[in-house]
Amino acid sequence: MADVERILSEFQRDPRFSKNITFWHTLPAEPPRYGEWPEAMAPELIEAMRRRGVEHLYSHQSEAVRLALRGDNVIVVTPTASGKTLCYNLPVLDHLTRVNPEARALYLFPTKALSQDQVLELRETAGELGRPLKIHTFDGDTPASARRAIRNSGHVVVTNPDMLHTGILPHHTLWIRLFENLQYVVVDEVHHYRGVFGSHLANLMRRLRRICAFYGSNPRFICCSATIANPKELAERLFGRRFSLVDDNGAPRGEKHFIFYNPPVINEELGIRKSVVSEASRIAASFLENNVQTIVFGRSRLRVEILTTYLKRAMQRAKKDPDRIRGYRGGYLPNERRDIEEGTRSGRYLGVVSTNALELGIDIGRLNAAVLAGYPGSIASTWQQGGRAGRSQGTSAVVLVASSAPLDQFIIQHPRFFFGASPESGLINPQNLAILASHLKCGAFELPFADGEAFGEDEVDGLLRYLEEERVLRHAGDKWHWSSQAYPAEEISLRSASAENFVIINTSDHNKVLGEVDLHSAPMLIHEQAIYLHQSRQFVIDQLDWEGRTAYAREVEVDYYTDAIEESDIKVIAEDMSDRIQTRSGESVASATRYFGEVSVSTIVPKYKKIRFETHENVGYGDIHLPQLDKQTESYWMEISAELANHLQSLGVDLGGGLRALATALGNVAPVFVLCDPKDIHAAPMVRAPFSGLPTIYIYDVYPGGIGIARKIFDMDERLFTASRELIEGCICKSGCPSCAGPSLEIGERGKSSALEILKYLT
Repeated sequence: MADVERILSEFQRDPRFSKNITFWHTLPAEPPRYGEWPEAMAPELIEAMRRRGVEHLYSHQSEAVRLALRGDNVIVVTPTASGKTLCYNLPVLDHLTRVNPEARALYLFPTKALSQDQVLELRETAGELGRPLKIHTFDGDTPASARRAIRNSGHVVVTNPDMLHTGILPHHTLWIRLFENLQYVVVDEVHHYRGVFGSHLANLMRRLRRICAFYGSNPRFICCSATIANPKELAERLFGRRFSLVDDNGAPRGEKHFIFYNPPVINEELGIRKSVVSEASRIAASFLENNVQTIVFGRSRLRVEILTTYLKRAMQRAKKDPDRIRGYRGGYLPNERRDIEEGTRSGRYLGVVSTNALELGIDIGRLNAAVLAGYPGSIASTWQQGGRAGRSQGTSAVVLVASSAPLDQFIIQHPRFFFGASPESGLINPQNLAILASHLKCGAFELPFADGEAFGEDEVDGLLRYLEEERVLRHAGDKWHWSSQAYPAEEISLRSASAENFVIINTSDHNKVLGEVDLHSAPMLIHEQAIYLHQSRQFVIDQLDWEGRTAYAREVEVDYYTDAIEESDIKVIAEDMSDRIQTRSGESVASATRYFGEVSVSTIVPKYKKIRFETHENVGYGDIHLPQLDKQTESYWMEISAELANHLQSLGVDLGGGLRALATALGNVAPVFVLCDPKDIHAAPMVRAPFSGLPTIYIYDVYPGGIGIARKIFDMDERLFTASRELIEGCICKSGCPSCAGPSLEIGERGKSSALEILKYLT
């Protein structure tokens, strides 16, 4: 531990390092705070835990278990490695021990690796009890010979949302023992279930509760989440139940230094900085060469492999064993991943370089340093990755190394957004018509709907009548029955809002199915010559069969990605809310009006750009020839008054370039406040909008029907305007660059200054 403190002192004295530090935050050590063993808990379970070395529960564990045993649904929000596993394992094991040995529990985890890790932990604890509990994983890799035994005798079934959707709920008659006796549903990493995926999960949970009610059970939910702004609200919307929140962490923590590092500028005019990979590897090598166990996170598989190579070479130069550095990512064989996990836990491996695969709760022990090569995309993920460093005693360090991407640059230069209360909210919209209709089909396949039956918040008779017109349902007596020959769950992806998906075929691997993309995302993501990223692997789309809804992809290694240029015609269908934006500029000029409502978007995608990794330079264009697509979705829009537009133009403002620059900046900073991917929204500037004839910026949900992002932007647009101004003002470029408002070639020489002038009247 002393080595960490010594290296940090060297960083402070080294001008090459210290001049690029934008913030150095020290979290003081925290002693453990303990709670009592809940009185209702089985004494033999308490003794078993003590034999495993758990003499006391931390205060948050004690509170979570107490609430669960009382019958509450519980959401636990504490840092990485704070012992959240016991918050759900103890209530489940207590019920099986003290109340009903034939009870069942269903565990949902987002990844197979995390599922396997949790199964081992649960089996070891159950083994200490001396009870023959059957704990099984049920996923796509489960052999057919084992599935019947799991269905009949599994006390705890560990699976994932996709398997629940396609492999369990539609076959509930084979799972009678599970559903008749289901007492607990455990869902980990709840903050991952947002946007389209979360909206699907909410409907999946409606189907689960419906089947449980049919078999006479009413399970309780125990969930865990990283820190977000609205964990209780998100859990209640996902699971349709009232939740008790446990977020006062009692686990100990040693002193932790969190350092924001912005690589030096190598091209001031373009705002390009030194490679995040080279700077992250240099910083990580400083720890590793001094025998400080370190984890390095890369944003892609390619970046992980490059970082691993660089660090092995650094170890060789330092006359140390390069084999103590290991990469960790998807695509490795399971036994290789388990070896890396165990070797890191035991200290056999000194350094591990990982994608976000190790961000989740897989047990690799507690390391001394973490280096993040690029902002992970959300504050929640950053804390999770940084939480991999820091034992209960001694000093640890986390270094966030920024790339030139706008989101990275905003976070690295505005630490108050990071270290204050988390501004990110997990948003879902279970009532999205396309998603809701998809799960109504699945629900009808599983059990007929009764007239007037609610599915979530509302009655759904109108949608059921529509599905009858589509000839997939039949109304007989007072029930709606599935009448199609199709198997609906297989046709519905939990990661797409549209049921009409494109299948992507990997021609590099025996024409295996690589993934799916929904209809409205296809022109942007899988046009011919697009670089399609799948779990950070790069594929080029050689052919897109539009009529056959199939794309053919080939794996490649290139130093750029593609970004399609979307041209949209937007028509306002309904204004649900509106509000005047009051100017604070001191000018007596009418300002602007903001709106939220429903819009119709007609989109063509005529071209794409090739953007170089790391520097985000535009290195080429290509043409796209695809049909126009129409959709209805939710949108926020900000409309500049004619008086303000005239006033701005009298000041020499380039209104077109300024609106383009402002739209780019708004789209770049929105994910800081709304827990979404930048591709979940689209910002469209118009100098003369057809609806009003006024200068307007639309920011709309890219998914048909919307998933709540535009509504959230309406609530916090002033914060987005302020953040956009700070992003643009804080950038060292002269007239725009990829790190702030877009390249000057796209926004014009006066685009950056014009955007700042417009913002004076909006903030």
